[in-house]
Amino acid sequence: MDLIHNLGIGLGVAFQPANILYCFIGALLGTVIGVLPGIGPLATIAMLLPLTFGFDPVASLIMLAGIYYGSQYGGSTTAILINLPGESSSAVTTLDGYQMAKQGRGGIALAASALGSFFAGTIATILIAVFAKPLSGMALSFGPAEYFSLLTLGLVSSIALASGSVLKAISMVCFGLLMGLTGTDIYSGMPRFTFGAQDLLDGLDFVAIAVGVFGISEILRNLEHVDATKPIVHKITSLWPGKEDLKRMVAPAIRGTAIGSVLGVLPGGGALLSSFVAYNVEKKVSKQSDQFGKGVIEGVVAPESANNAGAQTSFIPMLTLGIPSNAVMALMIGAMMIHGIVPGPNVITKTPDLFWGLIASMWVGNAMLIILNLPLIGIWVSLLRVPYTILFPAITAFCCVGVYSVNGNAFGVYEIAISGVLGYLLVKLECEPAPFILGFILGPMLEEYLRRTLIISNGDMSVFVTRPLSASLLLITVAALIFMMLPSIAKKRSEVFVED
Repeated sequence: MDLIHNLGIGLGVAFQPANILYCFIGALLGTVIGVLPGIGPLATIAMLLPLTFGFDPVASLIMLAGIYYGSQYGGSTTAILINLPGESSSAVTTLDGYQMAKQGRGGIALAASALGSFFAGTIATILIAVFAKPLSGMALSFGPAEYFSLLTLGLVSSIALASGSVLKAISMVCFGLLMGLTGTDIYSGMPRFTFGAQDLLDGLDFVAIAVGVFGISEILRNLEHVDATKPIVHKITSLWPGKEDLKRMVAPAIRGTAIGSVLGVLPGGGALLSSFVAYNVEKKVSKQSDQFGKGVIEGVVAPESANNAGAQTSFIPMLTLGIPSNAVMALMIGAMMIHGIVPGPNVITKTPDLFWGLIASMWVGNAMLIILNLPLIGIWVSLLRVPYTILFPAITAFCCVGVYSVNGNAFGVYEIAISGVLGYLLVKLECEPAPFILGFILGPMLEEYLRRTLIISNGDMSVFVTRPLSASLLLITVAALIFMMLPSIAKKRSEVFVED
């Protein structure tokens, strides 16, 4: 009964006219950036963070969440029609989706993608509602020592978000931790790492850093590969699958949803891993495995269901424990902190309207995406004809104006420029920025819980291993670090980085 009552609260919040509008805007923007290759939800959310500063916190998070799961829908449109995935998680959809389009079944492939995604999104929303409260209740028993151990586990787990060298990923986490400590000491009031600059006394601006590292650096990378060729779009004859197609879609949608729901919760899982795993599983269990890659509908439904489920269940650890499972969730935590909301288990008790409203809005947003994606296919494809040389100056100007508007300080614009170049150089040096931004966000929280624990224990460090739950979390942390440094795992990470 509590679950029904809480969902009733959430639906009441989600169906408020303003929140419906922001949900629609988020879903629409997500679809657009999913269609446009090279931008992605991570860069878009980073660039839109300044805009949400003046919003109501609930509306802000609803819109940002809509951008994330909306991009999973939009990425499939170009993957199917022109063999060009707008989103990395839609790359596997090109294998069968584009072949279906060449056979004149592009509309059916798009409908299968939309229906599979809607089904997965609905199930994932229910799972979030079911498991969020028990996990939050468990986490409420945590003390400062347990929170420190949990954050340490989150930082180590963030290494899984990056491909390539484990040592470089650890270095990025440490670099982020140091950057996050810039400003005034929380206990002594003394300035740290400010080098006498008054603008740094309050610390580095998270919004500016996120916009630069993910947004501006992405623009610089895209400018290296500006492609002026126009896409070839195959004609769409029908938008609705027949009875046989619908029958073949059911089992792949269920399996893809199950895979995505599990992998989305794990650090480094999310939409991308879910879609590839679901496709491989479907190919193995199918009686027509030899037809995969030649235009089978199962090859579209399974990965599209998985990537949408994975995108949404990644909200579970973020909402319940304050631990991001991917870089987008790290930005969502940053958005909560901008609005004065401390991420973690207290969110469900202190701000139930935000918690349940965000969950309910996911179902509303998924319903909107079905309406948006199919009738507006022609518009989405026409967006691909806009030259990137026209898009990037407008995007850059928008970022600078947005960050300046947050606090009216021009120093934020300098932070964007410097962090943009930094993000670009990090990628060139094969150091992915996701662990860096996670270290930057979680660093101050880690320090606060460490010092609070030591104050309570009179400086006794053994408290971290004498408390059973804290010791268990630290043990898992050490085991995870050892596992990621195994030669076989390290080799696979390097291969993934080369492929990317």
